[in-house]
Amino acid sequence: MVVILMGVSGAGKTTVGRMLADALGWDFRDGDDLHPAANRDKMKHGAPLSDADRMPWLDAIRGAVNECLAAGRGAVIACSALKQSYRELLIADPARVKLVWLDGSRELIAARLARRRGHFMPPELLASQFADLEPPADALRVEAAAPPAEIVAAIRRELSI
Repeated sequence: MVVILMGVSGAGKTTVGRMLADALGWDFRDGDDLHPAANRDKMKHGAPLSDADRMPWLDAIRGAVNECLAAGRGAVIACSALKQSYRELLIADPARVKLVWLDGSRELIAARLARRRGHFMPPELLASQFADLEPPADALRVEAAAPPAEIVAAIRRELSI
């Protein structure tokens, strides 16, 4: 199984993803690490990504999903996956790829981003993330405000993993 943790920047995808992967003994992949350098540079300078900018990144994440499925390895992948069209591209096999939405309020996420240091995604781009977010109908929704250990426990319980 591959679990894709989705949500806006600052929702806790990396923190929760690492904890979940560690608890399960699975691989963890951070979608941020798969962005082309041009995307990272664009965001660092306060410019939101276009769908065209995101395509090579989404292709790389889909490749990671498919690689894990083909090898029979469990994995947790952190990826914003804000739009339904992105999720359709990433979820190669709905029976083996599960989507978890870390959903948080603008206020919570803004406060987290204001405290975050050294990340290429500036707080100024948060509005564009929420503007792009198409809430998924087919995801396990988890409240991002909960402590990470509680989120991991809820995911494991709801997905029976």
